[in-house]
Amino acid sequence: MSFGDYQIELYLGALGGVLPAHPLTHAELEAGALAVLPPELRTYVAGGAGDEATQRANVTAFERWALVPRMLNARTERDLSVELFGKHLASPLMMAPVGVVGLCTLDQHGDVHAAEVSAATGVPLIGSTLMSDPLEDVVAATGDTPAWFQLYTPKSRELAASLVSRAERAGYDALVVTLDTWVPGWRPRDLASGNFPQLRGKALANYTSDPVFAEMTGPDPDPATVVFTWVGQFGNPLTWDDLPWLRSLTDLPIVLKGICHPDDARRALDGGVDGIYCSNHGGRQANGGGAALDWLPGVVDAVAAHGGDAPVVFDSGVRSGADVVKALALGATAVAVGRPYVYGLALGGVPGAVHVLRALQAETDLIMAVDGYPNRADLTRDALVRTMP
Repeated sequence: MSFGDYQIELYLGALGGVLPAHPLTHAELEAGALAVLPPELRTYVAGGAGDEATQRANVTAFERWALVPRMLNARTERDLSVELFGKHLASPLMMAPVGVVGLCTLDQHGDVHAAEVSAATGVPLIGSTLMSDPLEDVVAATGDTPAWFQLYTPKSRELAASLVSRAERAGYDALVVTLDTWVPGWRPRDLASGNFPQLRGKALANYTSDPVFAEMTGPDPDPATVVFTWVGQFGNPLTWDDLPWLRSLTDLPIVLKGICHPDDARRALDGGVDGIYCSNHGGRQANGGGAALDWLPGVVDAVAAHGGDAPVVFDSGVRSGADVVKALALGATAVAVGRPYVYGLALGGVPGAVHVLRALQAETDLIMAVDGYPNRADLTRDALVRTMP
């Protein structure tokens, strides 16, 4: 069975009088989700930094590239699979870490539901430090699908070590360290509404369930104590000097998230990390930085020059299967999506997010089929032509 067969399910359902229950375009998906999300989540999930030019650039950057069709290379079965740190994935999709996904379902357990989506689709979840349920409960719901844990490194090294060791014991397969969020970016939408969920005690389950954090707050802390203790811990400005310490925390593969410059990619690999995550946080953290897709080829080339063994994960602006194909052709090992699956969860719960990921996989598969790229390995930079400067 190919991922593209999902369209057959939808057509057959329509023959039986059942039309698709969830949107099939990102624009409809976003509009529907934002209509049901409360205002504070609407601004937090949909908004970006500054005038959101970088956020828009992330999306439109894909339009500058065209996949060149190649004929008489058709295959009834396509191979989209990829190996990541010894784990075989049927497709190169991943679910990017989103710190408020736990709040985006009616029952406020969106992190667990995201894990259930991962189990249902085989798409790995990168769980955020900012969860509404403890990390152990979340990974338990991923089934046999690999999962990664994303770390916002706290100021206390003891607390950082506790969070990482918990993730390792719980069964996460890799550690993703986010580098560009040690201070909140300038987010006008959130500032205008005074919206910062964590300051209201939301999405802090990994802290309140942690023994080291509990020692900081004391027994039975009131909500204000929890929040102000978290504020005192969040925002550790990591430097290159911290890499040996991070490496010492775990035997798990370490992936650095936020790398956009080739020199940073090289230095990270020299420092002992195992993977590079090219991303500008979807345009949420810093405006004026251009599209992450524009930085991807340079990062990929730097990794290849270093030996080429380290995977390069990419996110920022991915909205369609065509976007996935183009990111892969530019050298990404795996492609993560954020807002699309969150919107799917908000609008349709687990079935809604499963639909979003299956639709992305189906479109990716069908583009490869129609345009004559039957294997993941066929998607090289030579398959693309830049159509706009």
